[in-house]
Amino acid sequence: MISSLLAQGATQILKGMDNRDFSAVELAQCVVTAADQHNGLNAVLAIDADLIIQNAKDADRQRADGSNGVLCGLPVAIKDNINTTGYPTTAGTTALLGHTPKENAPVIRSLINAGAYVGAKTNMHELAFGITSNNAVTGPVLNPFDNSRIPGGSSGGTAAAVAAGILPIGLGSDTGGSCRVPAALCGLVGFRPTTGRYNSNGVVPISHTRDTVGTIARTVGDVELFDQVLRSGPAGVSGAEPMEHIRLGVPQEVFFEDLEPETEKIIEAQLANLTRNGVTLVPVTMADIWQHNNAFSFTVVLYEVMRDLPDYLAEFAPDVSFKKLIEGIGSPDVTGAFSSQLGENAIPDAVYHEAMNSHRPAMRAIYNAVFEDHALDAIVFPTTPRTASKIGEDETVQLNGKSVPTFPTFIRNTDLGSNVGAPGITLPCHGNTGLPVGIELDGLAGQDTQLLQLGKRIEKLLCTDN
Repeated sequence: MISSLLAQGATQILKGMDNRDFSAVELAQCVVTAADQHNGLNAVLAIDADLIIQNAKDADRQRADGSNGVLCGLPVAIKDNINTTGYPTTAGTTALLGHTPKENAPVIRSLINAGAYVGAKTNMHELAFGITSNNAVTGPVLNPFDNSRIPGGSSGGTAAAVAAGILPIGLGSDTGGSCRVPAALCGLVGFRPTTGRYNSNGVVPISHTRDTVGTIARTVGDVELFDQVLRSGPAGVSGAEPMEHIRLGVPQEVFFEDLEPETEKIIEAQLANLTRNGVTLVPVTMADIWQHNNAFSFTVVLYEVMRDLPDYLAEFAPDVSFKKLIEGIGSPDVTGAFSSQLGENAIPDAVYHEAMNSHRPAMRAIYNAVFEDHALDAIVFPTTPRTASKIGEDETVQLNGKSVPTFPTFIRNTDLGSNVGAPGITLPCHGNTGLPVGIELDGLAGQDTQLLQLGKRIEKLLCTDN
């Protein structure tokens, strides 16, 4: 029962409880057992069996008396940088290992108000400052498809927990690709909403300009269900166009360059599949956008983390100083990033303001013009240039016989959408018999509802052999 039940995904599980095929308590017992069976993945940092069963009992009572919310009885994997009162929120770093917030983050309150509960807190790249989830403090997360490989990051624990069938759905955070990359490398759906669509308060920050909570799930329908609960603004306009009217832009620069051969083969097969099914693929160019993207991306992250993280500590963990936090960082790549901003090499104010006031508007103008000029519903591309790398390849990985830097390689294709604040969703390329490969759709800022509807239709076409 365990594997078949937890592999169904959130929407099907909720239907099962609605139909009384199983109870919330029976579901909770499956979660506890699955977490124990998959303990070796190191995907889960904190889980409380007694608390899970009690939450499930409460859910069954609510269902019995008709007071249940739309997510009643659903256990959710929560990345360990999102504040929760029932579990510590450590961000995978030494100084916060004993940190239990006094109140839940708004996104957690939204889930609880809808009847869901925290099933577990999941492992992550330390301070969400990396793409491998190889954490020197809390240990590496293992990819369920190949335990010698990374699950991606920084939300690697959430992705591994969902992919392994420990929990049916989960929350992560996404700054430059941290929901979409691990979803792609673990064969799942990963969604980054338009920046600001979800409330990011109570999340250990990197960059207030770029951070957002996101969802990792088995289907687009599961993501859509969570979007209805988590969004703080209006739903947006429905766009149920027939499939033959769908127009997807295929970028001619960067996104399709230097792909791992197997990834390229799978993506090209899927694009051909879309064409056969009536989707119009439009070659598009936005070569001028990349100079602005490169000037904006790391500049904003490195500048803002040195201000946003101390602000978080002051509000939610006042007993932990920023100095103590930095001194306790265990992962060499994360130490290097913070150390670079402590001396004369720190990002100057003028460079940051130029990124915000010049490069970001220029990026958005180019990006939006591509959509308008070609009447696009989305752009489409491989989520990552290659499949999951080996654990321990934190600095460099091999790509087509060359040694390339790990972090920029894995976020190369997801980074632009983050910088313009656009929504993006990665879908698994089903039928692939090797390591998972993801294909991503990015839309226009504010058009999340349309993108999710598009994703549901494209998803059906990808569930075929390559």
